Amino acid sequence: MSQTDDHDSDTSRRDFLYYATAGAGAVTAGAAVWPLVNQMNPSADVQALSTLFIDIGGLEPGGQLTVNFLGKPVFIRRRTPEEIEQGRAVDVSELSIDRESRNPNKPGTDASDINRTMDDDGEWLVMTGVCTHLGCVPLGNNAGDFNGWFCPCHGSHYDTAGRIRRGPAPENLPIPVAEFIDDNTIQLG
Repeated sequence: MSQTDDHDSDTSRRDFLYYATAGAGAVTAGAAVWPLVNQMNPSADVQALSTLFIDIGGLEPGGQLTVNFLGKPVFIRRRTPEEIEQGRAVDVSELSIDRESRNPNKPGTDASDINRTMDDDGEWLVMTGVCTHLGCVPLGNNAGDFNGWFCPCHGSHYDTAGRIRRGPAPENLPIPVAEFIDDNTIQLG
């Protein structure tokens, strides 16, 4: 065996040792870091609170439920034909404060009534019941100048689709992630 063959053999062994050591170090570092990263995931009790099922079977037209979801009130309203008609009669161009739907279930849409309700008929409206001005809880049941919700703290008026129409609030009432599970159940989150 020549001296060149010994040198090449030593170089390849040395390269192998470097790569093997680096690989073992990377695996060890990953094994050490994984528990630290994994502990930042939400716990099972937090994940359980991020989903809420609501029975809406007994809610009559014109009725409203208020539930607590993620520390905020959520209004679930079964609108009357008159409320649906009032909401659908508003053209988006009439909305001078906020023309966005604020609906993660229909992202990137305008604030027309159909983009704010859960169903195409417009009977079900689900919104986070927190005024977008300073976080007060608006009064409902046909309150305010537009027969929707009214925040008496600073005078924000929302219509029957929860759109801001007058007052200091800068945005429409936000809509949470929600879907129908069946005819009598809505899932939030």
